[in-house]
Amino acid sequence: MGETAQIMITMVIYMVAVIGIGVAFARRANKNSEAYFLGGRTLGPWVTAMSAEASDMSGWLLMGLPGVAYWCGIADATWTAIGLAVGTYINWLITSKRLRRYSEKAGNAITLPEFFSNRFHEKSKVVMTIAALFILIFFTVYAASCLVTCGKLFSTLFGLDYIPMMIVGAVFVLIYTIIGGFLAESASDFMQAIVMIVALIVIVVVGTISAGGLGAVIDNAKSIPGFFEFFGTATPVTVDGVQQVVNGEPQFGAAGNYGFLNIISTLAWGLGYFGMPQVLLRFMAIRTEHELTRSRRIATVWVIISLVVAVFIGVVGRTLYPDVLTTASSSENVFILLSTNLLPPLVAGLVMAGILAATISSSDSYLLIAASAFSKNIYQGLLRRKASDKQVLIISRITLLVITAIAIVIALDENSVIFTIVSFAWAGFGATFGPLMLLSLFWKRINRAGAIAGMIGGGSMVFIWNLLIRPLGGMWDIYELLPAFLFSCLCIVVVSLLTAPPSKEIQKEFDDVRTGI
Repeated sequence: MGETAQIMITMVIYMVAVIGIGVAFARRANKNSEAYFLGGRTLGPWVTAMSAEASDMSGWLLMGLPGVAYWCGIADATWTAIGLAVGTYINWLITSKRLRRYSEKAGNAITLPEFFSNRFHEKSKVVMTIAALFILIFFTVYAASCLVTCGKLFSTLFGLDYIPMMIVGAVFVLIYTIIGGFLAESASDFMQAIVMIVALIVIVVVGTISAGGLGAVIDNAKSIPGFFEFFGTATPVTVDGVQQVVNGEPQFGAAGNYGFLNIISTLAWGLGYFGMPQVLLRFMAIRTEHELTRSRRIATVWVIISLVVAVFIGVVGRTLYPDVLTTASSSENVFILLSTNLLPPLVAGLVMAGILAATISSSDSYLLIAASAFSKNIYQGLLRRKASDKQVLIISRITLLVITAIAIVIALDENSVIFTIVSFAWAGFGATFGPLMLLSLFWKRINRAGAIAGMIGGGSMVFIWNLLIRPLGGMWDIYELLPAFLFSCLCIVVVSLLTAPPSKEIQKEFDDVRTGI
């Protein structure tokens, strides 16, 4: 049997197992909308932690982050990883318990828009609608990044055209998400988190040995100007985006400077966690808030190990295959290249399932949360308030189809860089919901007008900074999450202080949550 066939068989077995999980949880998931969208708040600490991080990291952990390290060295990837690790820990530390308690107190909210709406006791559902619309926009972009990952994975492995392979991946994820809902998603994400970290460790160990050991890998990285520096960056010499290779040697220019603004910009990735729906929903879904301490420890350890290994895989790949991946887009295939060349086919198939695991664990979360935003918050919350649970579930499945179709259109470009797509959507969620979440949980004076201003201001600034200001370069070349996050905070505080304070009822509810009543 050929190597490609063996890899394919292993991956098919894995996909069947994932679908089996969906079928197993289908009956419980379809009991009612709370079970379908939040699992009835029954998650244990291990599933909460592992599913949160697996759904968060997605395919960019195995493809995007190693690709950045392979292309321009460790600085960009490492500072990003540090920001993510710190953000993960702080989010679990200060946000998780308060949100678990508050979401139940605020009308037993089962979606993020519903929590914000209930938090301010609104009747007209403006906060809910705005939050749901932003979730639809940014999660559609996020889902597209996952489909790009699927397309690159399958087309690289099997030598088939990118677009059909991307669509196959989309159909698989869609079927799986429709069947099982949140419980199936969380249970399979737990399994996929294990597959992801094992795949990363296997590849980095085998790759380092094949490259001649840790010393040889580091020596090669140091030989490239700026590649192995925290305050510098490698500069590939490119023509029309393709790195030039002379006598088998990839060409690099002088090392670039990685200064204070660059570091602050990449560390700002950590701010995104405070507004990331797929992580925040896990805080809301755990059985009791007391179990979140254990979840925090599990999640932090998983994230640190995964991020460190993912960055180093890019360094190992540049040592073993320095002239194979010659564009920023193709460099994201370094994990696939190492797996298929260094491992036996069946083992490679399991490792490739790691990429598939990462992609599925994220895309099902994105699709499900986006579907709930429309069906639960816009359809039932705004358009048809007397809609039954059955009708909500039907609308959610129709929404899944529409969102997937739009994501497929966005993902049609084979040269899309996964890291770039993810960074934009990440900034969108971080700036739209992060300040609002923190201030909703910890500032009594925030009111509904401030919440609306913060979401619109933060979400809009992501687009404005990315499209109009950042291209100016120089001091303006800052990751859009940081200025948009700060602008959202400013909007919330200023508008809240200039308008009437929240009612005594809302303030009492805030005090009850703070004191644990």
